[in-house]
Amino acid sequence: MHLLRLLVVAVLAFMGCSAAAQPGAVMGDGHVAIPGPNGITLRALLLPAQSGEPGVPVLAFHGCGGLGRADRPIRLPARERDWATRLTALGHPVLFVDSYGSRGRREACEGGSRGVEPETVRRADALAAANWASGQPWAEPGGVVLLGWAHGGSAVISAAAPPLPEGAIRGVIAFYPGCNRLLQDAPEWQAAVPLLMLLGEADDWMAARYCQRLAGRAPNNVDVVVYPGAHHGFDAANAPLRERMGLAGTSRGGGVATTGTDPAARADSLRRVPEFIAGLRPVGG
Repeated sequence: MHLLRLLVVAVLAFMGCSAAAQPGAVMGDGHVAIPGPNGITLRALLLPAQSGEPGVPVLAFHGCGGLGRADRPIRLPARERDWATRLTALGHPVLFVDSYGSRGRREACEGGSRGVEPETVRRADALAAANWASGQPWAEPGGVVLLGWAHGGSAVISAAAPPLPEGAIRGVIAFYPGCNRLLQDAPEWQAAVPLLMLLGEADDWMAARYCQRLAGRAPNNVDVVVYPGAHHGFDAANAPLRERMGLAGTSRGGGVATTGTDPAARADSLRRVPEFIAGLRPVGG
């Protein structure tokens, strides 16, 4: 039985490597392999618009919790599933890009980024995925929208700065990102495309004040919304407030942070995100 289990694992790994060796190939159930930076192949999950027609694509970038184990199909957390359902119903194809699983990693909440930093590696993932997705038949011409949560929010904010692939990105949305490293290490940071930041005033994991300061560098191209009393993860559906411990780094310190739904902030973000996307102008062409 042990030998049989090893054989099955080996066959599955071979199949995964074969699929990943063909960027752009559909691997079933919406899974695709796309060309990433520095020769890496990124695994991703494509959810087409419910209309079946091309639409403005939304490229979604996970938080530090990742999208499941690297040796299994992508698994969307409840927050991501909820947003995907809403966005595809509005006519947007949604592509979830797995920065961790593509590199054999599962999460970064407790272990830290460890070589998959949002400002560098994940920024490169976002730009490569945007360049690829903007030319797909399910994508309406005029560029994609980048959407990220927390660690992924930091990645898409980094990807909003030039240089950008020509005509590939029309706008960026970041939920409760961490902006402190950009604030310190990128004094020339500017948003080259419209950027919407959605922040929680009571976020003690990734403090809103750093993003507010960063936004001050590009006041004409950045919209910042700070929700009073809202904690990290305020847009999740029915997530009770709780303390998380053992985290790699938090604004509160001690590896502790509070997360959970804020009904008012969630309701506003559910309205604001589609309105922001609808108001974006196509680029390039």
